[in-house]
Amino acid sequence: MLGVALGVALALTIGLSGRAAAAQDPQAVVAYVGAQGMATLGPSISPAQRTARLRELFANYFDAGHLAAFALGRYRAIATPQQQQEYFRLYEDYTVASYGAQLAHIGAAPFQVTGSRFYGEEAVVSSEVARADGTRTRIDWYLVDRHGRYKITDVNIAGSSMKVTQRNEFAQWIDSNGGRFDALLAVLRQQIAQSR
Repeated sequence: MLGVALGVALALTIGLSGRAAAAQDPQAVVAYVGAQGMATLGPSISPAQRTARLRELFANYFDAGHLAAFALGRYRAIATPQQQQEYFRLYEDYTVASYGAQLAHIGAAPFQVTGSRFYGEEAVVSSEVARADGTRTRIDWYLVDRHGRYKITDVNIAGSSMKVTQRNEFAQWIDSNGGRFDALLAVLRQQIAQSR
C-alpha cells in the first residue's frame, strides 16, 4: 500500500500547475499516469468515468500520433485519406479501451516507479504493480521528449510491448480479410462497440 500512497501523494502534490513541470521529468510522468490509472479502478468509479479519465490521460501523456502511425505500419500506404482520417479517430477509442482492459486485468494494486534509464533518445521508466497474492507485474514505459514534454511511446507489460501487439493485431485483421483496409476499420468499430 505504501507504493500506492506515494504515487497518489505525488499525483496530488503535482496539482494543475505542477503537471507542466512533471511533464519534463519522465519518472514524474509515469508516477502520475500510473497513480491516476490505478485510481480509475476504484469501486466508486463508474465505467464511463473510467473511460473518460483514461482518455484524458491518453490524450495528454501519450504520443498518440506516433502510436497510431506505428500500429499501421506499411498498411498506411494503402489507406485513402478518408480511411486514414477515420482510422486515427477510431484508434484513440480502441486504444483507450485496450489499455483499460489491460489495467483491469492487472487489477487495483500498489503501483510504484522503480527506476529509469536512457536508451538512445528514449527514457525507459521501470515500474511494478504488487498484487495482493504477492505476485508482481513489471511495467516498462518508453518516453520521448516532444518539444520539452515527455510523451509515452510504448508500455511494455511483463515483457510484451503494447504497440507491437497492436501492430501485429492490425496486420492480422487486414491480411485475413484480403488486404482490405476497410476490414481494419470494421474490426476497430466492432471492438469499440463491444467495450462499451
